[in-house]
Amino acid sequence: MAATRRRTALAAGVAVAAGLAGGAFAWWRFRDPPGEGEVPSEFWARSFLTPDGESLAMGGLRGRYLLVNFWATWCPPCVEEMPLLDRFYRANAAQGWEVLGLAVDQAPAVRQFLQRTPVSFRIGMAGLDGTELSRSFGNQVGGLPFTVLIGADGRVLQRRIGQVSADELARWKAAAGA
Repeated sequence: MAATRRRTALAAGVAVAAGLAGGAFAWWRFRDPPGEGEVPSEFWARSFLTPDGESLAMGGLRGRYLLVNFWATWCPPCVEEMPLLDRFYRANAAQGWEVLGLAVDQAPAVRQFLQRTPVSFRIGMAGLDGTELSRSFGNQVGGLPFTVLIGADGRVLQRRIGQVSADELARWKAAAGA
């Protein structure tokens, strides 16, 4: 009887330890990455097509505060935050801020969405490559929406997996000193 209790206690202890280890690993793996870091070198050399088929060179956005949002038309939180990002852009464009929406989607779906929900900021077609590009910015899980704030000095200042809020954008702007 005592041996049975010891085995049960040992099994329970092993289960608790495994659960804690698994939880710690999941937290580490899926946490939002730290803010600061280098912008992936290939980013500034890239060009994306706009939904209308024009070329949008990333190098032309260098040297400004740049809020990059990876999104898709099939992603409800992405669609929900688009008007917020548009208001942020319109309120801050005069101070040199840029907002760039990189659509991890197909051009016809994006064109149709933008007809219903127009935005003032630039949209680039990242397609499925957008998932890998977002990973190079620290989005290890490939989740959408994913937003990155790049400083005028070209360094990553903030990152966010999931929908951003107006308060969060205001804090990011204040922390950037712009």
